Amino acid sequence: MALMPVKFDLPKRVKLAQALWLLYWLSVMVGILIFSLGIFFKIELRKRSEMMDNNESHFVPNLLILVGLIACGLNAFGGKVCHDSLDPTKFPKWKPMLKHYLLFCCGFNVLLLVTALLCFLMQFALYLTLAEGLKNGIKFYKDTDTPGRCFMKRTLDMTQIEFRCCGNNNFRDWFEVQWISNRYLDMSNDEVKDRVLSNVEGKYLMDSVPFSCCNPGSPRPCLQHHLTNNSAHYDYDHRIEELNIWTRGCREALVSYYGGIMNSIGALVILTILLESVDMAGLKYLTTALETLTDPENPESESEGWLLEKGVKETLSDVMSKLKNLGKTNQVEEGGEG
Repeated sequence: MALMPVKFDLPKRVKLAQALWLLYWLSVMVGILIFSLGIFFKIELRKRSEMMDNNESHFVPNLLILVGLIACGLNAFGGKVCHDSLDPTKFPKWKPMLKHYLLFCCGFNVLLLVTALLCFLMQFALYLTLAEGLKNGIKFYKDTDTPGRCFMKRTLDMTQIEFRCCGNNNFRDWFEVQWISNRYLDMSNDEVKDRVLSNVEGKYLMDSVPFSCCNPGSPRPCLQHHLTNNSAHYDYDHRIEELNIWTRGCREALVSYYGGIMNSIGALVILTILLESVDMAGLKYLTTALETLTDPENPESESEGWLLEKGVKETLSDVMSKLKNLGKTNQVEEGGEG
């Protein structure tokens, strides 16, 4: 017995074909949107590649671009089939392709599901990449004369300003590195010399942060130096004072930004799976309704459409039997060659 059979007359078939045509072209627009978001995501990763030591993965954006292109082509084909379905002279040429087309659509839905899962799972890998990249970025902040690191200072400053963040985990990360180049240190100054000599690695460390960490919304002029020295500033206590620098770490800010993009794209891909499933079900009803006309020479005759020709269990049994027969055939061929 067929699964979920529905009776159709000509007006119902026409309405179904028209609705499917609209749905397929809506799916084409969604495919264009996924393609565009894949390009946007790829550009956003490229823009901050230095923040990730140039180790960021472009697999997900590339997959989104591919999925978007496939969705456009696949759904444009489906729309054309629906458009021609009510023309007795045009539809017969599509009939031999429809079974393979629906199988390909099933495979495409699996690919969409994998893409959606990767959008959600990639965030952990991105977190680790940003942690290492930002750590090295802070370390190389001062190397403005070193080839390959010339723009690290500008990139990190712009990132801290744009995302309102400071350091990797927080602003104290700047206390652990020398972020001022030696060429800008006066080594004849006793204070500078003592600070360098007091460090085991000979680094000029201080409780200061770059200007890009400053919060312009603070009513007090920016305090970026001697942040833990209460006596260095008037009416100041760093333990209770609301610092006028960004306290949020850039890793958290960037993961939140990229995570928002990936979650949105993942949700869109899941909606696309639902839309594709509706398209497939509608096309199956339409094609079976056209194949079961009570009078093939009379387009106005009634017909019956269904999702599966047999029940779910019977269909699964048939598929398993075909797979077993295919496996046996391959074994016989291998034995004959041996």
